[in-house]
Amino acid sequence: MSRHAFRPPFDQLPASLPIFPLPNVVVMPGCQLPLNIFEPRYLNMVFDALGAERMIGIVQPEGEARSGTPQPLYQVGTAGRISLFQETEDGRLLIMLSGVCRFETREEIPTTRGYRRMMVDWTQFREDYEQPEVEVELREELMQSLKDYFEHHRLEADWDLLGRLETWELLDRLVAGLPIAVAERQMLVETVSLKQRLRRLNALLQCESMPASSAIPARPQ
Repeated sequence: MSRHAFRPPFDQLPASLPIFPLPNVVVMPGCQLPLNIFEPRYLNMVFDALGAERMIGIVQPEGEARSGTPQPLYQVGTAGRISLFQETEDGRLLIMLSGVCRFETREEIPTTRGYRRMMVDWTQFREDYEQPEVEVELREELMQSLKDYFEHHRLEADWDLLGRLETWELLDRLVAGLPIAVAERQMLVETVSLKQRLRRLNALLQCESMPASSAIPARPQ
């Protein structure tokens, strides 16, 4: 089954995207992200996207903005397609983005509507349009690491639901939803292959589940 029935074919993805910088927020391919839009520049962005490909690029900021210069952004983000939107009485837009494909940002395009737009390159993320399989043993190891992580941090989960998800969906929901640092989340976003992303998340969960008295291991590479 396709990750999203209405997403465009890979070879028809647009050459540029409006960019929405959001700290510690990502939308992975096949996953969904609800957004509450109220700033005038981002209202412009949504209306312009609705009149074009309906796509917006979500990219994490890499640092603080300096006076007179655009806020630096990480180079890799994910495009989401506006699959649902609703106007509110107080002038906001409630939208749902459905993740389509990751991309690399290239040069920035001057705009007059307040939001940022960039040329993008999709080339290395063609796998986002596929459904690669991973070994059962790797998934089982991830599930055990996840259970240890939730127990260590006193978190709750619907394990029956998680167990029914396909591996790619489980993994990418965890990338988007776990309470991890910006740099660690970005590392996972930038990891091209599903198998390598699973291994890195598994190593990260194991690091985060170790007792405080234990020696600090190296972060996953």
